[in-house]
Amino acid sequence: MEQDSRAGAEHFDHEECLEHRRFLWQPFLRQLYVCTVCTSIYFVLGLCFGAPTVFIPQLRKEANSSSNPLTEDMASWLSSILGYCSMPWVIILPILTQYIGRKIPFLIVTVLTLVSFIVFYCSTNPTHLLVSEILQGVTLASNMTVLIVIIVEYSSPRYRGVFMMIESSIFFWGVWIANVTGTFSHWRNIAIIAFVCCLYSLTAIIMPESPSWLAMKGRFEECAKAHHWLKGHHKESEDELESLIKSQKEYLRKRAARVKTTSWYRLLIIKETVSAKGFYQPLLLSMGVMSLYHFSGKLVCSMYAVDLISAITSSESAAYTGMLILDAVTILGMQIGCVLSKLINRRTLLLSSSALGIFFLFLISLYLYLISLNVIVENKIVSIVLLTSFSVAITCGPMIMPSTIFGELIFLRYKSSSLLILTLFSELLMATVLKLSPHIFKALALHGAFLFYGISASIFAFILYKYLPETKDKTLQEIENYLNFKAFINEKPDNYNTQKR
Repeated sequence: MEQDSRAGAEHFDHEECLEHRRFLWQPFLRQLYVCTVCTSIYFVLGLCFGAPTVFIPQLRKEANSSSNPLTEDMASWLSSILGYCSMPWVIILPILTQYIGRKIPFLIVTVLTLVSFIVFYCSTNPTHLLVSEILQGVTLASNMTVLIVIIVEYSSPRYRGVFMMIESSIFFWGVWIANVTGTFSHWRNIAIIAFVCCLYSLTAIIMPESPSWLAMKGRFEECAKAHHWLKGHHKESEDELESLIKSQKEYLRKRAARVKTTSWYRLLIIKETVSAKGFYQPLLLSMGVMSLYHFSGKLVCSMYAVDLISAITSSESAAYTGMLILDAVTILGMQIGCVLSKLINRRTLLLSSSALGIFFLFLISLYLYLISLNVIVENKIVSIVLLTSFSVAITCGPMIMPSTIFGELIFLRYKSSSLLILTLFSELLMATVLKLSPHIFKALALHGAFLFYGISASIFAFILYKYLPETKDKTLQEIENYLNFKAFINEKPDNYNTQKR
């Protein structure tokens, strides 16, 4: 009898262990699959950004032997048109994600991206490439609308930060692969890589709709089913599901109690939304994070790497070598940042890496200024070391963390409108910075341009130091509660002393 009891207990423990493993691994693998489907498009977006760096020099060489030269104006448009052409999609995609869900807009983005690279592959002149980049506007717009929403809403708090960091690093893997492909072969081969990635992303047709969106629409049974498919049935998952459904039921109840059809009422709702602290505070903080990223000058250095290093070292061969080194170091810095994000708080990592990157911006500016005065002699190795040190510092924080931070800060009920405004702001800022950068380099010289980026980044870093909260390992509902009430439930965070007023 006692033996049977022991055997039964062992059998029960074995079954419990198997059940625990199933709950541990199956949800993780499903979330990882969703992450890889989205990061395939991030990788393709990296190809979009990296391609002009290599096809512009190739087009210039081809133009030298023809009667159709590539003008500086056309070259700057090929580097910046992507941002401006994302504007219409920045408006369209949030509307689609609000009303028809997350999955269908993602599939639309994937199909249009595939079409854009078919045009890219068939291009024979700069005008054709311009058309291809106009079509790729939807890919860039999806970066801060559909893709971030999917990764944030489909992943558990314990994995979300890592998935978002992977997304940022995958983007620069795409930039590096595009540069390597264009350096050692014809630029058209970049399109073949994009085809494969887009075909894999089309498998997203099998994944469920977002549990958060289903809850927001009052479809709670479907929400629970999708949530369990993604995150399993363990206690942590059930608590998150219960909190999500409870929050959305309360929100829907309040909204139903106030349903009216008058235009004045609708204007009142818009006014209340815009003036709500939960709307404008996360939005302004997110704008600050994005501004820090763009005004750090790292994206400019990546897009104009060949021209920039050629101007510093006066050597075309050193420029191509330096470009590949910078891209490789950028990826290395992002992987280091991903590891550090699991060990260090998000706010600490962002601000410390920003401070180090700003220090190198001022150092590079001083170095180039002394060269211009003939006080010191330019050294190719020193120049590339300074640029790579700057790249490592910026990529550890400001480059990989913006999407993670604003993906976590923005409230679910304001997500569509906030992401619409934030994406319009970010893409317009990015396109304008890229378009004006050649003029800044020309007007201020290289040392003045790096000084400009250093001062600009310092301003935004100080603002974030003063107001940005910590979000690591918090559920979206906990973050929302903190921003509303300045405290996490059952918790006294040590990282928010700077937030108390």
